[in-house]
Amino acid sequence: MAEDREILREVWDGRVAVCVQLASEDCNTLSAPDPYYLMVPRLSYFPLVTDKVRKHFLRFITTELNDAEMWLESDGTPLKWHYPVGVLFDLHCGGASLPWNLTAHFSHFPEHELIKCSSREVVESHFLSSLKEADGLKHRGQIITNMQSKDHKQLWMGLCNDKFDQFWAINRKLMDSTPEEGFKHIPFRLHLPCQPPIQRLIRPLTDDGRKVTLGDLLQEFLPDSSNEGDRVVIQGIEAPRETPLQWLSEHLSHPDNFLHICYIPTQMS
Repeated sequence: MAEDREILREVWDGRVAVCVQLASEDCNTLSAPDPYYLMVPRLSYFPLVTDKVRKHFLRFITTELNDAEMWLESDGTPLKWHYPVGVLFDLHCGGASLPWNLTAHFSHFPEHELIKCSSREVVESHFLSSLKEADGLKHRGQIITNMQSKDHKQLWMGLCNDKFDQFWAINRKLMDSTPEEGFKHIPFRLHLPCQPPIQRLIRPLTDDGRKVTLGDLLQEFLPDSSNEGDRVVIQGIEAPRETPLQWLSEHLSHPDNFLHICYIPTQMS
């Protein structure tokens, strides 16, 4: 159990080095402002960690853009704020070079590609909705339903404030299972570049009691995934395909309780 907690802590402490520059079309000064550097928790969401980035660039844009929503772009691709930072990084950068270079925009919001995020409450609503969906898959929703609103708030504040103990004091209840049965289903999202994520029902054990592995999941929902050199990344780690899904779900899920799996084809690596 101590070793498991060590793994959870290592995952929690994961960070991404980010360098944010202001989009040239939004700059209202003769010279471009200095970029803003920050270390971002992999498990967080960009709207929770970019307040200082916004403040840094506000004096360099026109006043009519002061109330505009800031959105981020990586190498021409708008970043979906409702994906965890680590998932976006693994999909769009993968650590090929650090820091991860992003561009901050205050105009031309890509309405057809991104959903609006007017406040942190929007992020909280999305996060709690994902938690409830995950618990529905794992425990038929019984755990989250029996929690009090203060427990939901503690999960959210633990994530916002980057407090491991505060978050896991409650989240461990959502990870309860029996070794004989595991979760009812594994909450997962399989991400591919430039495609909506794949999400299906999959059990952690076969009818004859065999542990279902990451390789089994890929074979079922992505049958062309055996190309040599293709990478399967979870929490920045290339996970062995023989790893049981139940173990991955318990140890490498994001705070929303989903196992986010990034499949990176060879040509994109």
